[in-house]
Amino acid sequence: MPISHTISENLARVKQRISSACERCDRDPAEIQLVAVTKYADLDWVKALIDLGQLHLGESRPQQLAERCEQLPKSVIWHMIGHLQRNKVRPVLETEAIIHSVDSLKLMKRIDRLAGELDILARVFIEVNISREEAKHGFTPENLSKLLPTLETSPHVKVLGLMGMAPYAEDPEMARPYFRELREIQQRLNSSHADQKPFTSLSIGMSGDFEVGIEEGATHIRVGSALFEGLA
Repeated sequence: MPISHTISENLARVKQRISSACERCDRDPAEIQLVAVTKYADLDWVKALIDLGQLHLGESRPQQLAERCEQLPKSVIWHMIGHLQRNKVRPVLETEAIIHSVDSLKLMKRIDRLAGELDILARVFIEVNISREEAKHGFTPENLSKLLPTLETSPHVKVLGLMGMAPYAEDPEMARPYFRELREIQQRLNSSHADQKPFTSLSIGMSGDFEVGIEEGATHIRVGSALFEGLA
């Protein structure tokens, strides 16, 4: 079976899953931005996705993000979804990627400074360690409020919302309390800063649990393996 046909079927299946999840929670599928995670995908597979109209692509390695930005059409909207070291910020900003993984005040300040030098407005998500796993990055829910004063003094950064990951589990339902907690954190922050409401989006849910993410308020889902099933 041609690669393009397999990917077309996979993309259609993912979109149907999105529609079904939205129907269950009375949401419009247009509210959900599918980010195709391409970090393990061959370039030909990525090109097939683009040909099908999937233009939001996510990478977790800054070097591969920069390389693929050069190799693929300018119409692609890039998302940096992996951990971002401060010394790798400039090449990521040069791609104008949306950064899903701002996990420290130092990183936020560096993004703001370099975005100012590049004369761009960096678009970011604040990563929250909702699983509280030591191996994962992000602000703890308890210290997230410390970030707010920095947001007010970061003119070159636009915060889109919050990002979080649930612990790995075979059962997608195990992710629900973690996604729900992030949504509740979002609501509390916005209600306490009604004049700003900086956290309008939620980046939650991957191939195994994105339906639960949608039901709990996701606006962005990061899907990789489900799009490339059946390919070597």
